Amino acid sequence: MKRGIFITFEGGEGAGKSTQIRTLAVAIRETGRDVVVTREPGGSPGAEAVRHVLLSGAAEPFGPAMEALLFAAARSDHVEQVIRPAVERGAIVLCDRFLDSSRVYQGVTGNLEPAFMRTLEKVAINGMMPDLTIILDLDPEEGLRRATARRGDGSADRYEKETLEIHWQRREAFLDIARAEPERCVVIDATRLPEEVAAEVAEAAYRAIERHDDETTEAGAA
Repeated sequence: MKRGIFITFEGGEGAGKSTQIRTLAVAIRETGRDVVVTREPGGSPGAEAVRHVLLSGAAEPFGPAMEALLFAAARSDHVEQVIRPAVERGAIVLCDRFLDSSRVYQGVTGNLEPAFMRTLEKVAINGMMPDLTIILDLDPEEGLRRATARRGDGSADRYEKETLEIHWQRREAFLDIARAEPERCVVIDATRLPEEVAAEVAEAAYRAIERHDDETTEAGAA
């Protein structure tokens, strides 16, 4: 059976990841492909149990290292219960946040040691690196404005409530990752209309899928 492809979406608060994932999923399904849409933290029963603890801020008093450990535990369950089985059966997996969010949120703005983060990451993903990561780039002030409008009367979560300076640091950290791994990461300007962003997202995704399919066909022929 042909291996599927794993695409992750990253970016700051309010960048439109969920909207773009939904739009892309519909478009890909119309081509007849099996698509799995998932998210982090969460995505599997075990990981969803951890999601509330993280986003509510209940783990915050224990520090960023504890939060990183909880994310890693949730990610490991998510990978083994949802992502890996779907990719192995040939599905296209679209995930809202993955390892780059931990690199940025806990690693960079949590000031955790790079060696500690690399070890956690290695254990949590167990080789399941994204084939493509789409980073939706947006001015943090605009992102927070969008996030506030989206939640209405609801409360800001653990990460939305942090200072604007921290959100700027996260934006730069995502861009740093993209510069360091251009073969995996594509940065897309998320300031435009959703349909304009969606067109560029689809172009990047279809290009990656086509390249993956060609490589799989060549490997099978060999």
